[in-house]
Amino acid sequence: MASYYNENTVLFLNGEFVKAVDAKMDLYSQSLHYGYSVFEGIRSYKTDDGATKIFKATEHFDRFKISAEAINLPYTYNTQSLIESTYQLLALNNLGDAYIRPVVYAPANMSFTQNTESFVFIQAWEMGPFLGDKRIRVMTSSFQRPNPKGFKIHAKAAGHYVNSIMASQEAKAAGYDEALLLDMHDHVAEAPGANVFFEKDGTLYTPSLGNILPGITRATVIELCALHGIPVVETSFGIDAIKGADAAFFCGTAAEVIGLESIDDVPFIKNWDDTASKKIQSAYQKLVRTNS
Repeated sequence: MASYYNENTVLFLNGEFVKAVDAKMDLYSQSLHYGYSVFEGIRSYKTDDGATKIFKATEHFDRFKISAEAINLPYTYNTQSLIESTYQLLALNNLGDAYIRPVVYAPANMSFTQNTESFVFIQAWEMGPFLGDKRIRVMTSSFQRPNPKGFKIHAKAAGHYVNSIMASQEAKAAGYDEALLLDMHDHVAEAPGANVFFEKDGTLYTPSLGNILPGITRATVIELCALHGIPVVETSFGIDAIKGADAAFFCGTAAEVIGLESIDDVPFIKNWDDTASKKIQSAYQKLVRTNS
């Protein structure tokens, strides 16, 4: 298993910096028993001029607040203060290229009553691309993306990710690198922890908002497409629309922009290096390393 910390690692816990080995959480927490917490996945990068930059920090911490409020977790934290604490955390752990995980969690509560307080911690560790740096083989999952009438799908809530874990484990057990989930209408939704785009005739297509997490990397990709004159269509489509397309990729903070080799063993037909998708992948890598 990966090692995320050692005896010298520091984390931020409820306004203080403490050793990870000394940090404690109440084992009667509603979060532990019911998955009732929210989190963010954020990356920092060493930029070309040697500085450390947290990529899209404000957007991530603003979504952190939106997620907590969406599921009725009390939220008393300030975005700018959390950003400043995160930069301190990176410095204390001597981290430049890092993955950052803030979590808001609930107190001891074995009932379903609403809490009057919550707690926060922020961790950071070194992590390479979540899905590697080679194009990946993907299968359509037998698991569906949760129905938005049953969950606040736009919230990055911990409990939602049991669905992602099950789908990802299923794909890997079948010999694939990752899964792609459909929604309850059999429309393409997203990967476990990443959004999806496919390319046909120079245009990129991606699922509309509603049944997917509104990813910050997804929004960044759309911004980059506008800058590079690449058309983007947000729409609903089935899995057959992707199969045999020119190219496709997953995108997310952890995954970054990762090309797909095939879906259900059907390969994508264009040379990856000749696609608009590759152009966006390169533009994204340049953007995260630029100190602006």
